[in-house]
Amino acid sequence: MNRGPVTDAAVLADDLTLVYPGDDAPAINGVSFRVAQGETLGLVGEAGSGKSTLARAIAAQSAPGEREAPQLAGGGLTVLGVDLRAARQRTRDRLALRIGYLPQDGGSSLQPHLTVGENVAEPIFLRDKHFDRVEAGTAVAMLVDAVRLPLSVMEKFPHELSRGQRQRIALARSLVLEPELLVADDPTMGVDVLVRGPILQVVAELQKELGFSALIVGHDLRELRTIVDRIAVLHAGLIVGYGTVDDVLANPLHSYVRTLASLQS
Repeated sequence: MNRGPVTDAAVLADDLTLVYPGDDAPAINGVSFRVAQGETLGLVGEAGSGKSTLARAIAAQSAPGEREAPQLAGGGLTVLGVDLRAARQRTRDRLALRIGYLPQDGGSSLQPHLTVGENVAEPIFLRDKHFDRVEAGTAVAMLVDAVRLPLSVMEKFPHELSRGQRQRIALARSLVLEPELLVADDPTMGVDVLVRGPILQVVAELQKELGFSALIVGHDLRELRTIVDRIAVLHAGLIVGYGTVDDVLANPLHSYVRTLASLQS
C-alpha cells in the first residue's frame, strides 16, 4: 500500500486559518503546531475555542450529523505527508483511510441496526466489500478485547450497551483499519467519571502497542496530562499555550492558561 511521502511529522500546521462557509469570523485563526510521528498531542480549550473544528480538518472526514467541513482559508496544513490545501477530494478520501476519527460522542454515531461487531467491521467493508469475513471477524474480536470489553458484546446492538461501552466500541471502530493517525474529539465527553480514566488509558495502551500518532481533544487537563506528550491550548481560535504540560502551566502567558494552571494546583 502506498503510504505517500515520508515526513518527520504526522501533522504540520503553519499559520493555519479555518472558516465555515457563511461565517464572518474564522473558527481557527493563524495557528502553527506539529504532531511528530508516534507522538500524542493533547488539544485543550473551553467550549467554542475551535478544538472540534481543528480536529475535523486534520481528520479529513466527517461523522454523521456533523456540520459541513471547515475550509482552509489561509496558511498550510499537511497531514501524513499530504498537503490538504492543494489536495483534491479523491486524495482526501484516500487520506481518510489512513486516519482513525473518533468524533465527539462517537458512541452515539454507531449504526443502530447493526450489531456491535458489524459496527466495528463496517469501515473494512466500506473500503473493500470483498474482504475476507473471517479475517475481519478476527480483527474485530482483537480490538473489542483491546478496549477491555467481553467478546459477547459483539452480538449485541448499540442500545444494549452503556454509554461508556459504546464509546469504547466507537474507539475500536476508529482503529480497525490500523490508521497511522488517530484523531479523537473529546473521547470521554458525557461518560461517567469512573469510566473516563480507563478509556484514556486504553487509548494510551493501543497507541503504544500500534505506534500510531494521535491528536486527543479534551476538556479536563487532569485526565489528558496522563497520556499526552505535549499540549496545545486553544482560546478563541488561537493557540495560547504549546509544549509539555509542565512547561505550559509553569509559564502561563495568557489569562486562560493561568486559569488552567490554578485549577491544577
